Amino acid sequence: MDIVESIVDIPIQDPPEEDFSSADLSWTKFGSSEHHDDVALIPYSRVDSFIIGECSNVECPTRFHIERGRKRSKGSLKEYKNDAYLEYRLYWCSFGPENYGEGGGVLPSRRYRLNTRNRAARPQSMRGCTCHFVVKRLYARPSLALIIYNDRRHVNKSGFICHGPLDRDAIGPGAKKIPYICNEIQQQTMSMIYLGIPEESVLEKHIEGIQRYCGSNPNVNTLASQYVQKLGMIIRRSTHELDLDDQASIRMWVERNKKSIFFYQDSSETDPFILGIQTEWQLQQMIRFGHRSLMAADSTFGIKRLKYPLCTLLVFDSRQHALPVAWVITRSSAKPDVAKWMKALLDRAQGIEIGWKISGFLIDDAAAEIDPIRQDSWRYFVVLSPFPCGVIWDGGDAFASLEELSQDFVDQTAFIEYFKASWVPKLEMWLSTMKTLPLASQEASGAIEAYHVKLKAKLFDDSHLGALQRVDWLVHKLTTELHSSYWLDRYADESDSFQNVKEEYIASTSWHRALQIPDSAVTLDDKEHLFAKVLSQKDSSLTHLVWNPGSEFAFCDCAWSMQGNICKHIIKVNMMCASCEGYKPSMSFQSLKDVLINLSKIPMDDSVALDQSVAWTHQMLDQIKQLVELSRSNNIGAVVSNLPLKWVLKKGRTFTGIPSSTLALPLASDTSTQNATARKKNRKRKRLSRLR
Repeated sequence: MDIVESIVDIPIQDPPEEDFSSADLSWTKFGSSEHHDDVALIPYSRVDSFIIGECSNVECPTRFHIERGRKRSKGSLKEYKNDAYLEYRLYWCSFGPENYGEGGGVLPSRRYRLNTRNRAARPQSMRGCTCHFVVKRLYARPSLALIIYNDRRHVNKSGFICHGPLDRDAIGPGAKKIPYICNEIQQQTMSMIYLGIPEESVLEKHIEGIQRYCGSNPNVNTLASQYVQKLGMIIRRSTHELDLDDQASIRMWVERNKKSIFFYQDSSETDPFILGIQTEWQLQQMIRFGHRSLMAADSTFGIKRLKYPLCTLLVFDSRQHALPVAWVITRSSAKPDVAKWMKALLDRAQGIEIGWKISGFLIDDAAAEIDPIRQDSWRYFVVLSPFPCGVIWDGGDAFASLEELSQDFVDQTAFIEYFKASWVPKLEMWLSTMKTLPLASQEASGAIEAYHVKLKAKLFDDSHLGALQRVDWLVHKLTTELHSSYWLDRYADESDSFQNVKEEYIASTSWHRALQIPDSAVTLDDKEHLFAKVLSQKDSSLTHLVWNPGSEFAFCDCAWSMQGNICKHIIKVNMMCASCEGYKPSMSFQSLKDVLINLSKIPMDDSVALDQSVAWTHQMLDQIKQLVELSRSNNIGAVVSNLPLKWVLKKGRTFTGIPSSTLALPLASDTSTQNATARKKNRKRKRLSRLR
């Protein structure tokens, strides 16, 4: 086959099938005589169809994950080659590139003996598969994608088939009849078993997933039943104690779960113990929901009861629920130690998505080190104010308010002693932080609180109290039960299955429960604004009283609020107070107002810097306006249709409307004829520009 040296000479292919694979394409050798690759040129809009087709390989069914990725912005290159990329992604077969079976004798998916010290066997563990390809979205022609297939065979480094029906070392002699179990089906089955769902229901859902690949087959159903029973037995008999010594047990777990660890530092005379855990699914969610959005830290869990405190990093998903995307187990909050794992986490995300960054970081501790966040370009900070500080501080003299509080609760000696011992020493620090950093909204606070409550319910069960001082137990609970719970919540919501799980997930935050309370159930005190009444939705004869309405520091007489939590009655009352006169705006809104006012005061009057500040302020307000419109809309199509059109392929074209935050709509040709015509026009423009 002749070697092609110019990308212009490679034909554009657009197979008519809905999904297609490498077998449906004609491959061209592109490069030089010394080094060349098999390549094909397809419309960029068909890349997903190609990946789906490659995953459906009958001989070696698999999934492909993004091993590396890079991006460039349009216009960033002044000079470039015809094969320069706008987007670059390396897709690797999910059975590689690592081989966790090396040196172990028996791979996880092969015939094995029951080992109660191991977690459940994973049929899709790494086998060292070398199959991978590159997708390059061309810089000169963004509507086209160049596929570079480096290795099309699903073999290991020794050249042997390492997975699929043709793998001789697969489970038992009937390997060709074993149904394909992808990551999604396996994680669904494991999650249901970990959460204690009856085996009949687990098997039913497991068979439904397998039938999407194998169709209905009695033999497949029998094998699936055996798989579920065996997996359930392994999970039930598994234990967190890999060794009697906790430290040795953690070392063994780290060695076996390298893909789920983004930072590990064993304790020594000079360095504290730090363990950063993040599964591949959590990494995907962090990249998906954290990019140009908010991330939060629940950093004060288990300070007194656990051997090492637990810090959880959270993002807010499509329903604005807090989703754990990383866990850090350490006792050290020193700046150098925090900087280590923060940088490792950022590097891991940017290793997959090079332009990944967040817009804001919420902290829940005034003593938290925020310098490492600033140094690593986490750009914006919010501190969550604690309940007691808000009660005693009204903007005036804090210590005078403290004395007044002591007199009001003079008969509550236990509370006053706790308050003076726990909060008075920290009072000045909290008030100073609340004045200097913006404050989080009640929706964000309620979402973080919902995660905190769920975490307590999973870990502080009476049956687990004896294991609280073991780190391996904590790691086991996080990566099995808690991880499975959130995975199943997201899966139920996105696939519209497991309706009872989906309903519980939606109503898990006080904010969403408050939305179910009608306005007619709330009665405000129009004269003094001292209280509000909320009629119970379960018992019409019961009315809850909310004091200090319209404030983040309101409190209710319901049982949930009396435990120090943010209840739905307070949130509903504050929602209504926001649109009524006579009530102060929320502290989070006041923080936004202060930022904008301070921004306008920085430059000198009638200066160019003032014009820049005005432009930045209007740009922020425009983005906020579109974000509010998107969050309040029930029809995403109506929002998208109202966006102004922005051309991205033709430099000379302009657009009307607001240019600051519009969505770019890529143009893709429907047929190969249109692609060829567009290519000729581009070449004609280039020739004319050279003549000029």
